[in-house]
Amino acid sequence: MDTAMWATGLSSAAFFVSHLGLAHPPAHDRIVRQIGEKGFQSLFLLATVLTLGAMITGYIYASHYVYLWIPGPGLRHLPLLAMPVAFILIAGGVLTKNPSALGMENSLDRPDAVNGALRITRHPVMWGMTLWAAIHIIANGDLASLLFFGGFLLTALLGSLHLDHRMAATQGERWQRFVAVTSYMPFAAMLSGRQTWVWAELRRPMAWGLGSFVLLLLLHPYLFGVRPY
Repeated sequence: MDTAMWATGLSSAAFFVSHLGLAHPPAHDRIVRQIGEKGFQSLFLLATVLTLGAMITGYIYASHYVYLWIPGPGLRHLPLLAMPVAFILIAGGVLTKNPSALGMENSLDRPDAVNGALRITRHPVMWGMTLWAAIHIIANGDLASLLFFGGFLLTALLGSLHLDHRMAATQGERWQRFVAVTSYMPFAAMLSGRQTWVWAELRRPMAWGLGSFVLLLLLHPYLFGVRPY
């Protein structure tokens, strides 16, 4: 395995560990006592930029011909079906006040705390990232992509579970009321009858998500050197 491949794997692991490690309540609280909340946010941002930069650099220079499986035309074009959903989830998460986001805890007390993409899952951004990462691993089939996108996949999947545990510990009954009418898994709350699909709340996320998908689809060959269609 070449040096760039090692760099991709190690920086991807560092990205995952730093995100979950720094956000772990004992570590977070200890750092905040030392340098304050703004200092912690700056440290978190610095760790993200450094590890993400190393991941991208390693991935660019790593060999993309060490295949774990050979992606045929069906797998190669799978992102065209899955990525619109990923973009809609991410857009929905960005456009909706999520109580689990930093500084948004008070939105738990709002009568409309559950709206938009939160009806689908209480972690729409994380699930959008999960789908994005997983579909690129499947479509590419090479070791470098597994190491690169795998870091995002683990961070999103386990990070959302970590958020649930943190919110349960800090928000108590307020969070439990929110959990009772939402779901971790996408669409589980709807399938169980705890939520309903409201088109009026989802039109804007769908418009932004699909628009972002089309734009990135057109720019993909120029930004990443790969034509996905």
